[in-house]
Amino acid sequence: MNNTIYLRCKNKVFIEKGTEELPLNYVGSILKNIESLGFTFSEDLIKRLQTVSLDQLTIFYRQTVKDLHEMVGDDSKYKPMYPNFPQQVMDMTEVRLYVNAIIHYLTNRLPNYEKEERIPLLDNPNLKIIELGSVEDFENIFTRIASANTSISATDKEDLKWFIENYCDDIFRLMPEEIPIKENIAYIGNLLITNTEESEEFLAKHINTATDVLRFAVAMSEGDVSLALYTRFRNFKRYERRTLLGLLERSGKITEDMLRWKKRWIRLGERLHPGEYSKKYPNAFKAFDVLRNNRPFATFNSKIESALEEKDVDKITEMLETRAGEYTRRLDNLLRLDKSKQDETLKTFKGLAGDVSTPILLQVLKHFKHRNDEKDMRIFFPKGEVGKIAAVENNLPELSEKICLKVISICKDTLIKRFSKLEPLGRCYLDKDLKNYLVPFSQRSASKTLRTIVRGSRLPLPDAKVIRFFLWWKNGNYRTDIDLSAALYDENYQYKDIVSYYNLKNYDGHHSGDIVDAPEGAAEYIDVDIEKAIEMGVRYIVMSLNSYTNQPYCDLPECFAGWMTRTHANSGEIFEPKTVQNKIDVASNTKICLPLIADLAGKQIIWTDIALKNNPMWQNNVDANLRGVSLMTKAMIELEKTSLHELFSLHINARGNEVKNMDKAETIFSIEKGVTPFDIDVIASEFM
Repeated sequence: MNNTIYLRCKNKVFIEKGTEELPLNYVGSILKNIESLGFTFSEDLIKRLQTVSLDQLTIFYRQTVKDLHEMVGDDSKYKPMYPNFPQQVMDMTEVRLYVNAIIHYLTNRLPNYEKEERIPLLDNPNLKIIELGSVEDFENIFTRIASANTSISATDKEDLKWFIENYCDDIFRLMPEEIPIKENIAYIGNLLITNTEESEEFLAKHINTATDVLRFAVAMSEGDVSLALYTRFRNFKRYERRTLLGLLERSGKITEDMLRWKKRWIRLGERLHPGEYSKKYPNAFKAFDVLRNNRPFATFNSKIESALEEKDVDKITEMLETRAGEYTRRLDNLLRLDKSKQDETLKTFKGLAGDVSTPILLQVLKHFKHRNDEKDMRIFFPKGEVGKIAAVENNLPELSEKICLKVISICKDTLIKRFSKLEPLGRCYLDKDLKNYLVPFSQRSASKTLRTIVRGSRLPLPDAKVIRFFLWWKNGNYRTDIDLSAALYDENYQYKDIVSYYNLKNYDGHHSGDIVDAPEGAAEYIDVDIEKAIEMGVRYIVMSLNSYTNQPYCDLPECFAGWMTRTHANSGEIFEPKTVQNKIDVASNTKICLPLIADLAGKQIIWTDIALKNNPMWQNNVDANLRGVSLMTKAMIELEKTSLHELFSLHINARGNEVKNMDKAETIFSIEKGVTPFDIDVIASEFM
């Protein structure tokens, strides 16, 4: 049992029921202490804690408090340049701020200001309730992550690793029957061969193609199983080489599949030495021979591309009739290729749709629903372990609304038919606010956060006067300077100004001071007065982190950031954990991170978790990257992706009845109760 994982994933903990009758004041003391961190216990958990011994309660308390401090970012010492921020910065002259900055840049010394006594925190945010869980519910975390119908995050991978390393062969008891995502199979397979004695059956069942074998070899080499990045393959032991070649040998027609990743396979072949096993694994040896010596081989994709050039829809359809997913991905192109064949193309799609995965059908449905919208760009999230965004000009050729509606109808009918075969949901309550939260199609590049949120989702901006961004980092192998900035835009995405290390007071925003060295850790803050910013024409505020000294975040021992809200900005400590709305651990292989956008007029926070490539311009700061930031802002605001409201509506249509009263519902889909947007594992495994 690992309450650290359980608490982070589900906001639950488990402790065995005891036989003691502890006085309530013991538990009351714990409640008072964790209240300062923004948490409290449910009634059931309070009652359970009263049954354990004092020693057990002490152990539970120490671990829980340690976990909560880390979750909200309160396990670090926050020392900003100006200890009496924000009032101190408000009161100081521009000249004094400038001189202090110059002295710091020359000497690395911080200005010597006495920290004044602060009045207690006047804000009273809602506390997050920690529930009493169960061992079965905790173990289901593994099963749900493994069976997710989407790529998983780095945090999810760490959780899978803990389960397999600690459960060993008992992990097969928790293993789902199906693991739909190939990346997850590769990652789990590598953990199984290292930590269990019975991995062969798993590998034989789930690794069925040459690309599956390639991903598995990449996982064994601790590389990117999405194959978006190249991997330096390690030296494999002899039995590992036999395992990989044996899996490849039984994977059917492998040559064409291997040619898709030709260079990767050639590099892998240098580690596998297939020539040593040419008699035992002849198919694998022949395939490597084709790759290494450029033997002529007509691939399936080359035939498809040739048919596309000829605009031969019938030929393409015949070739793709056993590849439903590939046909669906090319559907828009096929419908445009020959208008006289559109009805036949739709008929074929209708016949194949039942074999297409739920995520692809949802994405196709959304694409055709908004295909003809008058937007000047199309938005993509490139595959890989770094959260990036790409925008291209929207120049799709015309396709009639009638055809689009037919595609939408086929997708909906197929999904409803599929969902109707699942367990009935009974009476369902569906929160309209779920329209602001997106379906988790891909989490591989998601950062570790206090509350897991899908990129592009919109959270309510609490009713407060000030939004406060915070940053904490510690030096890597040498001096590290991470800059916190807030770029300000109007409703047309036009840049207005910035609050940053070179602009500490602007648009009634205030920066706590630029620290350029953090051997023991350093903190920076930015306060923005929401009402005053709106009055001055600001609508969007983009929070930005920039590695001024050019170290990627993955090379730092620790770097995290987040946001909190305050009605009384000068009350309480500068960092008050109970006011933290969300915290993000920044560990990507990039130098610019844009965690969120605040939409002041819409009273929402758009969660972005985006990384930008470093701009080669000489001035290494946010100002030099504003074109990319402005484009990203527009892209994220205008993003059209499937919402949780749409997904759950399809499920209710298929296997439930909607009711308007939450108290009368057997199944609840909402922000705080039942299935919530933060139950990523449940959504990805049970509703997709």
